[in-house]
Amino acid sequence: MYLREINMVIRPLIGVAAIVIKDNKVLLGKRKNAHGAGTWAFPGGHLEFNESIEECAKREVFEETGIHIKNIRYGTFTNDIFREDQKHYVTLFVISEYDEGALELKEPEKCEKWEWFFWNELPEPRFLPLENLLKQKRACLQIKKSAAGLG
Repeated sequence: MYLREINMVIRPLIGVAAIVIKDNKVLLGKRKNAHGAGTWAFPGGHLEFNESIEECAKREVFEETGIHIKNIRYGTFTNDIFREDQKHYVTLFVISEYDEGALELKEPEKCEKWEWFFWNELPEPRFLPLENLLKQKRACLQIKKSAAGLG
């Protein structure tokens, strides 16, 4: 019996990050037990097969926080290479508004806590996709306007 070497092509994964706005603040969670542990990130996760970006954002936000979002619109994307963890993601950002529900920590094994922050007071350290997003001035301006109720 011979073992065959399997040649697999490794490609980036697609992540969806939901920028949730409520009272001019955005929602961030402190990650744990995964790549980026100890950093602050928007709620989000993997885009599933046959799932729309909007469906993914709604699902992930609810699964992680217990809240519902509305007025979902496309933001920008980032190319996120986690060299130490040997992971590569393309992160698609959506901008949304809080709709209803009580904020809760639904996945305590993955997230330490959820908090609301003003855009110009984001905590550190930040998850790589958020860091890469902040380097995009035009995208940040769009988010600031949305958080201020102007966009």
